[in-house]
Amino acid sequence: MIPIGDVNPRRHFPLVTVIFIAINTLVFIYQLTLSEADLQRFFLSAAIIPARVTQSPDLGALWSIITSMFLHGGTMHIIGNMLYLWIFGDNIEELFGALLYIFFYLLSGIVAAAAQVLVYPTSTTPTLGASGAVAGVLGAYAVLFPQARVRTLLLAFYFIRFVELPALLVLGFWFVIQLFSGATAITTMSTGGVAWFAHIGGFSLGLLAGFFYRIVHKGVPRRRPT
Repeated sequence: MIPIGDVNPRRHFPLVTVIFIAINTLVFIYQLTLSEADLQRFFLSAAIIPARVTQSPDLGALWSIITSMFLHGGTMHIIGNMLYLWIFGDNIEELFGALLYIFFYLLSGIVAAAAQVLVYPTSTTPTLGASGAVAGVLGAYAVLFPQARVRTLLLAFYFIRFVELPALLVLGFWFVIQLFSGATAITTMSTGGVAWFAHIGGFSLGLLAGFFYRIVHKGVPRRRPT
């Protein structure tokens, strides 16, 4: 189930979302210019290393919580994250406004990093990527635009089909996968690969933000952007 777009028009150009995508892309292009050794050194200095955060929480370790949000481990990694951010970020940006959206995005990434560090406090495996921050956007979207139609590519063996599904179904399915995968990683004592708990932490913050918005504004947005 791969989202490729949504049917949820906006009134304004999503400048902040585009800037986030541009920064991530430029950093990834810079990564491609580095040798393997230099890239590893770059990751060790700019990505989150849980053991460094918990055992030697100096300024560099704390700053890596921010810088790690703009690093990616491969082409498919950044394409997936930026696709999700482009599809779902514009409506959240328009709803929250630019400044609150920036704060929310960065806070989602910070909470995501904290969740990963709490689960694996002694891990020396670098954690990087925009996934946690993007997960926050997904969580907020699921609460605030649950009935928005999401254009989705369904893949199952030889079955390929494009369908429109409710955002709550698409994003809820995504979150269930993160929970299942995180539980599996804990069971198998896996510390490498995908940072499932960063996804879970970011999405959970997004859910809370979405529900808080609904409480303050007394429900879901009454009129979607047109």
